[in-house]
Amino acid sequence: MEANKADEKIINVINIKKYFPINSGIIFQKKIGDIKAIDDISFYVNKGETLGLVGESGCGKTTTGNTVMRLFHPTEGEVWFKGQNITNLKGSKLRKIRRGMQMIFQDPYSSLNRRMNIGNIIGEPLEVHGIEEGKNKVEKVKYLLNTVGLSTLFINRYPHEFSGGQRQRIGIARALAVNPEFIVLDEPVSALDVSIQAQIINLLMKLQDELNLTYLFIAHDLSVVRHISTRVAVMYLGKIVELTDTEELYNNPKHPYTRALLSAVPIPDPEVEESRERIILSGELPSPANQPKGCVFHPRCPLSKKQICTEESPKLNDKGGKHFVSCHLV
Repeated sequence: MEANKADEKIINVINIKKYFPINSGIIFQKKIGDIKAIDDISFYVNKGETLGLVGESGCGKTTTGNTVMRLFHPTEGEVWFKGQNITNLKGSKLRKIRRGMQMIFQDPYSSLNRRMNIGNIIGEPLEVHGIEEGKNKVEKVKYLLNTVGLSTLFINRYPHEFSGGQRQRIGIARALAVNPEFIVLDEPVSALDVSIQAQIINLLMKLQDELNLTYLFIAHDLSVVRHISTRVAVMYLGKIVELTDTEELYNNPKHPYTRALLSAVPIPDPEVEESRERIILSGELPSPANQPKGCVFHPRCPLSKKQICTEESPKLNDKGGKHFVSCHLV
């Protein structure tokens, strides 16, 4: 998966795996297996674009975001940020890199310290990274509050005094405090009402244009992803099964799992909704601790009839026009 020479990869993930050990015993623990949260995935994010990462709950989306941010250390593989391998960085070197990459979390209620007022929450990164302090820090915090559409009069209030949408705006302001280039958005609107979701998405798109930000947008809502993303990667059981431009994915899905996901998205036109085919997958999502042999999707795949599906894991290959699909039958 190579980008155009004119494109600048701000994030490049190469064959990363993240396994969590399963231990048995209380005192003398013995490893008896692994939960394969991420199982050998590669992708890149070009500067200024938004890569949407979608899939069912438990497929490894959030773990991918945490590993890219180096909140988790990958079991195998490499994470590159702006041409620098950050996989094994620690301490002050990693802290310096983190100034350029920030994260906005899913739950606006638990991601803010309830014992700190808003001024201190937003201003803390400025002090940690030695950017501003004193009066300059206060002025920067007020500027950030205005940037995300909040009044500067809120600076001495506490998180419990705000609605969910306002708290998420505070989380966005905190992420913007250190002037990052890349932001991981871990389902930033899933805990909000639909009307507030639209406001937050529009704010994120506005900030991206004004500040030249790059996003990794993690979500399970395919309608939201289509609205904000430049390209979309579809995950299933720790693997990326399809990756291409947004309109190409929604108009011409190739992987049977992607087709099933899109068929579940409601369409506001009753006639179209009634006439289209709904693909219902059989069975349940297998355990990441006991993945099927061969293609991980084959136990639920309506197309799986060949022996190769049960024996060989398909690679993510370009099927033309930078439309990458991981399927033996496409």
